[in-house]
Amino acid sequence: MAKYPFETIEPKWQKFWADHKTFKAVEDPGFAQDKRRYVLDMFPYPSAQGLHVGHPEGYTATDIYCRFLRMKGFNVLHPMGFDAFGLPAENYAIKTGTHPAITTAANINHFRTQIKSLGFSYDWDREVDTSQEDYYKWTQWIFLKLFEKGLAYEAESPINFCPSCKTGLANEEVKDGLCERCGTKVTRKRIRQWILKITAYAERLLEDLDGLDWPEPVKLMQRNWIGRSEGANVIFKIDGYPDTLEIYTTRPDTLFGATYMVLSPEHPLVGKITTAGQQDAVKAYVDSAAKKSDLERTDLAKEKTGVFSGAYAVNPVNNKKIPIWIADYVLISYGTGAIMAVPAHDERDWDFAKVYKLPIIQVVSPTKPGSSEDVSREPAECTVADGFSVNSGSFDGLPTDEAKAKVTAWIEEQGIGKKAINYKLRDWIFSRQRYWGEPIPLVHCEKCGIVAVPEKDLPLKLPEVTSYAPTGTGESPLALISDWVNTSCPKCGGKAKRETNTMPQWAGSCWYYLRYLDPHNDKAFAAKDKVEYWAPVDLYVGGVEHAVLHLLYSRFWHKVLYDLGLVNTKEPFQRLVNQGMILGEDNQKMSKSRGNVINPDDIVKEFGADSMRMYEMFMGPLEVTKPWLTAGLVGVSRFLERLWSIAEKCHLAEPNGTVIEAPDASHADLTRLLHKTIKKVGQDTDTLNFNTAISQMMIYSNELAKLAEVPRSLWEPLVQMIAPYAPHLGEELWERLGHKESISKTQWPVYDEKLCVESEATIVVQVNGKIRDKFTAPVGTAKAELEKTALALPGTVKWTDGLTVVKVITVQDKLVNIVAK
Repeated sequence: MAKYPFETIEPKWQKFWADHKTFKAVEDPGFAQDKRRYVLDMFPYPSAQGLHVGHPEGYTATDIYCRFLRMKGFNVLHPMGFDAFGLPAENYAIKTGTHPAITTAANINHFRTQIKSLGFSYDWDREVDTSQEDYYKWTQWIFLKLFEKGLAYEAESPINFCPSCKTGLANEEVKDGLCERCGTKVTRKRIRQWILKITAYAERLLEDLDGLDWPEPVKLMQRNWIGRSEGANVIFKIDGYPDTLEIYTTRPDTLFGATYMVLSPEHPLVGKITTAGQQDAVKAYVDSAAKKSDLERTDLAKEKTGVFSGAYAVNPVNNKKIPIWIADYVLISYGTGAIMAVPAHDERDWDFAKVYKLPIIQVVSPTKPGSSEDVSREPAECTVADGFSVNSGSFDGLPTDEAKAKVTAWIEEQGIGKKAINYKLRDWIFSRQRYWGEPIPLVHCEKCGIVAVPEKDLPLKLPEVTSYAPTGTGESPLALISDWVNTSCPKCGGKAKRETNTMPQWAGSCWYYLRYLDPHNDKAFAAKDKVEYWAPVDLYVGGVEHAVLHLLYSRFWHKVLYDLGLVNTKEPFQRLVNQGMILGEDNQKMSKSRGNVINPDDIVKEFGADSMRMYEMFMGPLEVTKPWLTAGLVGVSRFLERLWSIAEKCHLAEPNGTVIEAPDASHADLTRLLHKTIKKVGQDTDTLNFNTAISQMMIYSNELAKLAEVPRSLWEPLVQMIAPYAPHLGEELWERLGHKESISKTQWPVYDEKLCVESEATIVVQVNGKIRDKFTAPVGTAKAELEKTALALPGTVKWTDGLTVVKVITVQDKLVNIVAK
């Protein structure tokens, strides 16, 4: 038997597909709307490390699905591109002096080569690269639309700042509060930033999740991130000051239990109300808080710290003065940056009150006042559950929901607050202090203020430099390129300066799925007719690590474009599937430091691309995390070898064609198995249950391998079924059968339902609930006949010897359970 020569076959068919543009997608009006599918992979960031075997898992899944859809008569759009701006290239440029455009291009070439070596059926004519000027021209254009709608604004906002490197750091560059580059303690520095008003779309982002075919955990993560809550805004007077302090609370019914207030260290009132005697202590505390990340500050396990401002607020429900503290567990980015503290019913407030010996008053009781339980003003423990109002004046005895409503109504009557809806979602800090990103197309004019770069002047290109370094102030390296920064105002012609912050990597990935629809259009980001032909994305596959931010930002931009009449759907991605992670052989996440990374180039070289593709799909369900096992890969490779050997036994004298001839009496069982296989593989491929589809093909091929000669009618359909999974082998076997056209252009085999029906059933026999024997019988055999056969079996006779059969329970076509005493 000749060995399957994947080393020559795989390059041969990859060249064929490229030369013939086999998978080029065309907006053919002959395909009805329900016969079009847009299938999308989350495009990769082209790092210097290249792919590891975990990356192609999702790509393989979508490729099998797309090849299957084409054979089922669908017009399929399946593109690929690269998320090319970003931090690693920036850091490498600063470290080595190599321009990020050079390293990015090299990395993309490497990635493209690796991806093509795996035989994925992408339409490479639609490739995009977010760092190319003809792409980011439209990223800038979309930003200007946001700016025009008032959804982009400028404000001071904190960044991570390394005092040693003298540069701003992304969150991923901060490890345990230290700079990843030099190990220095990271501080927080306020700097001018551009911010997008995503909060204006919070309600729609929440509501429209209901209509999406997404995993429920992902929807829940998005709902929690948006964090909608209903409550009230309440205004507290500050004793001795004209200022007031506004807070948001979801529990207005607990106002009588507010015994102190807390401001975030960044709150603008801190500097105004701190008394002379407390200024040194407050300044020291604020400086200390600036060195902590938001994650550190909100860690529930850490001991609460704070400092007294010296000032007091007035509780509006009882006119009692309560102290105003400053504590870092309150963030300026949530709510109003201030809270009323009700320690009896909030665990963070309870912990803080215990540390600083502040009053604790119970205002919610699990039992209604007047019962035998004593309601203490100084409770023994914190309780957060609903109940009945106590120690709350005229609201005593009301259940929580009713108390909330009545206290809120009273607040509104008194003019000291109102009912409010709040979101955890914060506006999106959109600017980055980097060179390697999209320039923000705005200028700052002394006379006209902030002015947009005219659309005709897009793209606003990055300045050409050979190298660059951090500014030392936290600003972008662009700030030091004076020839680029200094410009004229598009409005008045006077002196102006360009915006030097660049966009985040999220910007290019927010809308790339739309550029694929019309990637070479220089008049629009995509022609309207092409958007209407393909959108929305029918299936989006990628890692769960993008479940919140990328998807949320893309949905936000898409809704803005929808409001502008530029896209035809409210949502970009109708169905989402998250593939599971592939771990190393040591059952740990693959990483260079662990030394457990599997390079796909090595696998393709030793076993072939088809073996790797099929193994990754055979490992287990797509969504499940599983470890890489080379022994399993070897088994799949042997399966492909078996198919190659079966081909050598195929009886080629039969008529050419894909129609399955009438069953030959000598192959009746195999014919039935074939039709069951066609049915199962088709159904499992359609539902992305690839592992069970492969298993069924293995079962069928095992039976074919037993034949001395394999009839064409039993072989061709298997070749067609294997083609989406092992496309190089499928094409080669199809050509050997005498076909001239690519197998991807053929019709998926059709099964006969009558041949899929089981003619015999295996009947399990139990005695007193334990399996003692089994037998086969024609499907539909009468229960009386099944019982008669079961009672006569040796296993039944053995285990009922000396006993009396008192009852027989029969489940048609499945089970006979004999009860004997």
